[in-house]
Amino acid sequence: MTQCATPPVSDPSALGVLETTGWTPAMVALDVMEKAARIRVWQVELNDFLGTVIKIRGSVDSVRAAIDAGHQVAQQMQGKPVSTVIPRVSEEAAKGILSSAEYNPLIQQNVVKNLSTQEEVSVSSESIQALGFIETQGFTAVFEAIDTACKAAQVDVVGKEKLGGGYVTIVIRGDVAAVRAAIDAAKPKVEGLGKLIAAHVIARPSQSVLALLPPALK
Repeated sequence: MTQCATPPVSDPSALGVLETTGWTPAMVALDVMEKAARIRVWQVELNDFLGTVIKIRGSVDSVRAAIDAGHQVAQQMQGKPVSTVIPRVSEEAAKGILSSAEYNPLIQQNVVKNLSTQEEVSVSSESIQALGFIETQGFTAVFEAIDTACKAAQVDVVGKEKLGGGYVTIVIRGDVAAVRAAIDAAKPKVEGLGKLIAAHVIARPSQSVLALLPPALK
């Protein structure tokens, strides 16, 4: 699924780039892109503008279809997406596009994420019926929201993702009905404590979304 090596000049595949504000719109867009067309996720990178950059590979038609689908859903989620499709990326250009592994001590996590191959992903979409995302600007808001979510339905907390600037996402999992009930209960709790960036449920999450869950909590 993911190819992290620099592609040769003769590689006919295209590069697709989707950049969004917020982690949740990016993950929802990634799920939609993988379900819309046959693509490989090359790399996911967090930037300094509270956003996420997704880099995908595949045929020009597949990449274009995936980027169009991902851009549309990210726009619907007010993720302010920017996207492009570049056919036949040169070997030299790929050196500037592919980023080395990087750890940000300020937010205490990796900001460049290279995914495993599909065979190495230890969690399947069959074992996780749904994922729920609660993203806020402000820690107090997300803490109140996740406590409400866990009291509202039988869900498990998967992990926490931080983008800087006070953007924080907590991810939960469970059956679709439980996750939806938990997210619905959590959203009103953000008001007055912080800003709700996104609250969303992904049913039957794609392999790349699963691969981006915190490894220790899978």
